[in-house]
Amino acid sequence: MLEIEVDESGGYTLCRPVGELDAYTVAAFRQSLGELATHPQVVIDLSEVPFMDSAGLGALIGGIRRAREHGGEVAVACSRPTLTRLLHTTGFDRIVPVTETLDDAVAALGGVAN
Repeated sequence: MLEIEVDESGGYTLCRPVGELDAYTVAAFRQSLGELATHPQVVIDLSEVPFMDSAGLGALIGGIRRAREHGGEVAVACSRPTLTRLLHTTGFDRIVPVTETLDDAVAALGGVAN
């Protein structure tokens, strides 16, 4: 089961999936990212994602591409070493900022960290 929390109270849009991001749950994540594509600044917080497979990574990349097509900025916060390793190994961190904390991700957008 995957839940997706969205919060727009900080001057940016926070998207926080909670649960595993895999072939079985990725449709909901993909839909949420699609709905956020027109938001100017989005932070995706992966701290509550214990596992992500290639389907989850593909949805993440697709969501970032759609946001950029609309002129948006995206940063990813990820404090889980296994996911951070995946994002670095695949070169994902070369297309968007990947930070360890939410505050650092907000700062990477040019926003003000709380």
